[in-house]
Amino acid sequence: MVIKKVNLDIVIGVTSTVPETDMPEVAFAGKSNVGKSSLINALMNRKSYARTSSQPGKTQTINYYNINDAMYLVDLPGYGYANVSEAVKAKWGKMVEKYLRVSKQLKQVFLLIDIRHDPSANDKMMYDWIVASGYRPVIVATKLDKLKRSQVDKHVKAVRDGLGLGKDDLLIPVSAETKQGIDRLWEIIEHYTMKPEEN
Repeated sequence: MVIKKVNLDIVIGVTSTVPETDMPEVAFAGKSNVGKSSLINALMNRKSYARTSSQPGKTQTINYYNINDAMYLVDLPGYGYANVSEAVKAKWGKMVEKYLRVSKQLKQVFLLIDIRHDPSANDKMMYDWIVASGYRPVIVATKLDKLKRSQVDKHVKAVRDGLGLGKDDLLIPVSAETKQGIDRLWEIIEHYTMKPEEN
């Protein structure tokens, strides 16, 4: 994907209605310290368009990034943050649930998991939730640059086993730092967002 134009078009909060857009959407979900903003910046080829933060749980809205007037990358609020009240967590959860249920243009959900760690209870819950919403999420195993090459297969297997993935479920190891896996990730995004004649 050649990125010609990026724009943060829509931001919705807890009380907002989910907008009806006219372009295909792919959504990114993940724990609040999994490197979601860094990955979205790497995909958009921008240094700091999606705000990264040393304080996990900074994204408290659903952000729609318009890519080339062709599609939206939708950034969902991170989960599993420690410094947020249960009431706020519940509201964010409802917001994400509403988006997954209501969006007519959502083509696929990408679930980010830190490749260095086994999936947490929150990760498994989110995975099951996405599946229950009718999607077979693509797993993006982030922070690949933090592992030695010899460790990768073992950690990929641990993530697959931890989530109970099948043989056909996609898992893409990526690094926002080194850009490893970003081209492959774009291929998959385009598979879901491009009309057949554009592929």
